[in-house]
Amino acid sequence: MPKKAGFVTIVGNPNVGKSTLVNNLIGSKISIVTPKPQTTRKEIVGILTKDDYQVVFLDTPGIIVPRYKLQEVMMSYIPQSISSADLILLLFDYEKRNNIEFLIKQYSELLQELSVPKIAVLNKIDLAKAKSQIIPSLNEINQALKFDEIVPISALTGENLDELEKLIVSYLPNHEFYFDKDSISTLNEKFFASEIIRQVLFNLLAKELPYSIEVQIEEFIEREKGKWFLNASIICERQTQKQIIIGANGEKIKEIGTIARKEIEEFLGEPIFLELFVKVREHWRDNPNFLKSYGY
Repeated sequence: MPKKAGFVTIVGNPNVGKSTLVNNLIGSKISIVTPKPQTTRKEIVGILTKDDYQVVFLDTPGIIVPRYKLQEVMMSYIPQSISSADLILLLFDYEKRNNIEFLIKQYSELLQELSVPKIAVLNKIDLAKAKSQIIPSLNEINQALKFDEIVPISALTGENLDELEKLIVSYLPNHEFYFDKDSISTLNEKFFASEIIRQVLFNLLAKELPYSIEVQIEEFIEREKGKWFLNASIICERQTQKQIIIGANGEKIKEIGTIARKEIEEFLGEPIFLELFVKVREHWRDNPNFLKSYGY
C-alpha cells in the first residue's frame, strides 16, 4: 500500500479550539492551551504518523484585527501556512454559533482563491444539550461556503475525532513521509520550554498582562549526569509589570518557577534546574528589532 503524507493547516478565530484539536489528534501536548484568546503566537507544527500515513498539522494563531506589530506578524503566518497546505481545516465554535455568519465572511475573504480541499469543523458540540441542536449551525455553514466535508466534533472530549482523522487522511496525496516516524514536531525542546513558561504566565497573571509578555530561553544545557540547566528571561513592557511578575518578596516569580519547572520536567522526561529573570523592554510588541530577536 502506498504511503500518504501531507500538510494540513488549521484556521479559526481565537479560542475556537485549534491547539486542543492538534494536541488530541497527535496525542501529545505540543501547543499550549489556556482559557485566554490569542495564546498561540507562532505557527506550531505537529506531526501525526501512523503505519501508512503522516499528517503534518500547522496550528496557526487565531484570526484577529491586528492592533500592534506583534499581531501583524502573527497574522502574516496564516497566509503562509495556507499556501503550503494540501488540506485546510476551518474551525467553527458551536458556543459562538450566533456569530457564524460573521466568521464565514472572514473565511471567504481568506480562502476565496484556494483550490485545495477544505473541511469545515464545528467544534465544542459537547456544549449542545441535544445533538439536534447542532443541525442549524451545520446547515448555515453548508449553505454559506463550499466545503468538501463538514464534521461536528468535540476536540476536548474526543467525540468524532476518529472520523475527522479518517477524512483528513482520505484527502492526503500519495507521498513518502516528510519526517521521521518518531517526530511529533519540527520545533525543538528549547521552544517548548519557553512555551510552557508562557502558558504558566497566562494562567497565573490577570487580564491583559500576559499579552505584554514574551519568554526567551537564554541558556539550555543538557547534561548526561545531573539536572539539565535552563536560564529563561521573562520580557515585559513596564517596570510595574515586572513588579507584578516578581510579586511581594518574590513570591509570584517563585510560584511561576515551581509550576513551570514541574511541567518542563514532565515534557522533557528529565530533571531540570530552572532560573528565571524578568526584564523590561519598553514597547517590544511594536519594535521590529525586538520582534526579530524574539523569533517573530
